Amino acid sequence: MRWSRYFLSTSKEPPKDAETISHKLMCRAGMIDKVSSGVYTYLPLGYKVLRRVEGIVREEMDRTGAVELLMPALQPASLWKESKRLDEMGEEMIRFTDRHNRLMLFGPTHEEVITDIVRRYINSWKQLPLTLYQIQTKFRDEMRPRFGIVRAREFLMKDAYSFDRDEKGLDESYQKMRDAYKRIFTRCGLEFSIQQADSGVIGGKFSEEFVAKGECPELEVGHIFKLGTKYSETMKAFFVDRDGKERPAVMGCYGIGVSRIVAAVIEGNSDRKGIIWPLSVAPFTVLVIPVNTEDTTTINTAEKIYSDIKCKGVEVLLDDRDISAGMKFSDGDLIGIPLWVVIGKKFVEKGKVEVKIRKEDRFFEIEPENLTQWILDYIKRDSK
Repeated sequence: MRWSRYFLSTSKEPPKDAETISHKLMCRAGMIDKVSSGVYTYLPLGYKVLRRVEGIVREEMDRTGAVELLMPALQPASLWKESKRLDEMGEEMIRFTDRHNRLMLFGPTHEEVITDIVRRYINSWKQLPLTLYQIQTKFRDEMRPRFGIVRAREFLMKDAYSFDRDEKGLDESYQKMRDAYKRIFTRCGLEFSIQQADSGVIGGKFSEEFVAKGECPELEVGHIFKLGTKYSETMKAFFVDRDGKERPAVMGCYGIGVSRIVAAVIEGNSDRKGIIWPLSVAPFTVLVIPVNTEDTTTINTAEKIYSDIKCKGVEVLLDDRDISAGMKFSDGDLIGIPLWVVIGKKFVEKGKVEVKIRKEDRFFEIEPENLTQWILDYIKRDSK
C-alpha cells in the first residue's frame, strides 16, 4: 500500500477528552474517529489491527474445537423475561418497542439466545459436549463512556458458550478455554494477570478475569464463567442422559473484548514517540521510507524494495508522500510499524539501506539485495 493512496491522516495533538495512552495514540495515529460519545469509526489503519486481533482469537477458538456461528444483535425481551434477567441489566441495556408493540433489545450478551438455540437442537447426551462461539458487535448504554474504545457503547466481542453433561465436563471445557485465552493474549503481545472475579449479572458459581497491564484502570480483556445450570434449568435446556433421565446441560461462558485488546496492546507497547506494534497484530509489517523523493535512484530503489517485499506476502506500506524526512520519521514512530526500511544518506554514501527495528529503536545497515531475506528471517525468528 502507498501512503499517498491510503486513507491515513495523523495529528500532533490528541483530543481534549482523551485520558489514556491508548485513546490518545489511536486518535493521533488515525486509527479511530469519534462519531458520538462512546461510538467510534474504525478507520483503515485501526480496522486492520482489529482484524488481526480477530484472526488470532478465531484461530485459537477453532483450535479448541469450538464451532463458530453468528447470532442476531437484536433480541426479543421475552427470552430475557424467561431467564429472569431482564430487570437485572438496568439502564445499560438498550431497549425499544417495535412497530408491533413488542419489547426488543440490543444484546449486551447472548446467554439467553444460545440457550434457546441449544434447547431446540440438542436433546441427547451423545450430542455433548458442545462449545459454540461468535465474534459480534455488542451494545451497552454506558452512563459515562470513557477511555476511547475501552468503555464504549458499541464494541466487538468474542463470546463462547459451552454445554456439558456434568460438572466434570464443565471443568474440562473451562480449562480448555482458560488455556486458549492465555495463548490469545500472549500472541497479541500482552502482559496480563488472571484474577478471581465477581460474576455479576452473568451469574454462575465461579469466574475469572484476565487483566492486561497498562495505565487504564479498566483493562479487563477477558472474563470466563462457570455458569452451571443457571440458564439451562430456568429455560429448560434439557438432554436425556445415557440412563434415560432428563438433565439440564451444564454451561460455561467465555468473553473476550476483541476491540479492548487493541487498546490494551497499545497500553503495554508504546513509548513517548508512539505505538510499538508487536508483529502479530501490526497493521503493516514493513514501512519503506525514501528520504529524498526527488532523487530518481532513491525512488526506483524504494519501488523495487516495496515490490519485492510485497511479492513475499508481507504487508508493506510505502511512504511516498512529498514531505520532509523528519515528518516521515515522526509519523513512522507514531503509527508503530515494526520494521522500517530507510533509503537515505547511507544509500547515497555506501549503497546500503537502513533497517530500523521499532521496538529496539536502532538501525542496521543492509545491502538492498539481501534485504528481503533479512526481513523474512526476522519475521520467522520473532514468531517463535
